[in-house]
Amino acid sequence: MHWFTGLFLLLLLASTATRSWLNQRQAAAVRRHRDRVPEAFAQQIDLQAHQKAADYTVAGASLNRWDVLLDALVALLLTLGGGIDAIDRWWQAAGLSPAWHGTAVVLSTFLIVGALGLPLSLWRTFGIEARFGFNRTTPGLYIADLCKSLGLSLLLGTPLIFVILYLMQQAGSLWWLFAWAVWVGFSVLMTWAWPAIFAPLFNKFTPVTDEALKQRTEAVLQRCGFASKGVFKMDGSRRSSHGNAYFTGIGRNKRIVFFDTLLERLQVAEVEAVLAHELGHFRLHHIRSGLILSVVMALLGFLLLDALMRWDAFYAALGVSTPSTHAALLLFMFVLPVFTYFLTPIGAWWSRKHEFEADEFAAKHADATELANALVKLHRDNASTLTPDRLHSAFYDSHPPALVRISRLQSLATQRS
Repeated sequence: MHWFTGLFLLLLLASTATRSWLNQRQAAAVRRHRDRVPEAFAQQIDLQAHQKAADYTVAGASLNRWDVLLDALVALLLTLGGGIDAIDRWWQAAGLSPAWHGTAVVLSTFLIVGALGLPLSLWRTFGIEARFGFNRTTPGLYIADLCKSLGLSLLLGTPLIFVILYLMQQAGSLWWLFAWAVWVGFSVLMTWAWPAIFAPLFNKFTPVTDEALKQRTEAVLQRCGFASKGVFKMDGSRRSSHGNAYFTGIGRNKRIVFFDTLLERLQVAEVEAVLAHELGHFRLHHIRSGLILSVVMALLGFLLLDALMRWDAFYAALGVSTPSTHAALLLFMFVLPVFTYFLTPIGAWWSRKHEFEADEFAAKHADATELANALVKLHRDNASTLTPDRLHSAFYDSHPPALVRISRLQSLATQRS
């Protein structure tokens, strides 16, 4: 066995075992606190809602066990199991040019992987989400979404993959720099175009029309010096009763989006506070720093891919008999997560830091108590657990635990009163 094969298997085993262990810890922690609402939330969340959140989290953890196993199985089948080799041989009979052949192999691989994950997606949507009263997606809408997503992936992904493979084959020793430039351009274009062009293919976006809410939101936008296409309501209730809000887009296509389900449950002052939090991410340059980080990481990724594709042992050690640019690209995409898994807590910590900073910004431009009230309602209505396992949360969660976050907001409210 080549040493790189052994390293891959060791890290795959370690990451799979760690994911399973953390998943079990999360379920156990939630079960342990199922019958008692944390004191800080006792006045706002009743025991029935708390137990629903616990059962929902445990059900999700049960499904996650299969996700973990499927991810490990797919990584093994595609690499040491000869999956990439088999797909490559199957397309050789088509007699395509090298770039088109590679594009076909890459797209076919992702379609197969997507098909393997489809049963778990169906289970999540029509099993768990339906059992807990969240799912509003009909089979017809699910199929329509699936077809649209597949169509967009092929429409946008095919030329991107073709260009990158063509550059890998024809652009010489600096191919990685040209490919990186293409990737950055594509990413920026998609970030700019998604809110106005692609997102409306899936949801309906309408400007907020409630006069009281409109006045409050416009006042917050003005106080924060934010220019955008406006604040929009999205028909999230077509698919789910979960509520959310998010910031999207760059340039003139910047938008703040509220789910209609969220607007139905929150008071105007609470919506104003949530909006101030979302604006905080923009004013504190979290969006920009995230984009810069992704650009830098992409550059490092292309540099690493360039080194690996020139190393013959890279292919043989991972089950590919015939080296090629498309095999290198596929191996890189499916093997890299195994090698970077244990860096996950760094990204989670960085995201939680940004959430705290956005909360502090919101406390200066709105009412911190109202933001805390809104977060309690979101946790209650989305059945988000109030008692996560501390280690699981530190490893994965992009948002701080509810108890920690709301305690900080209450402290900020006290300081400003």
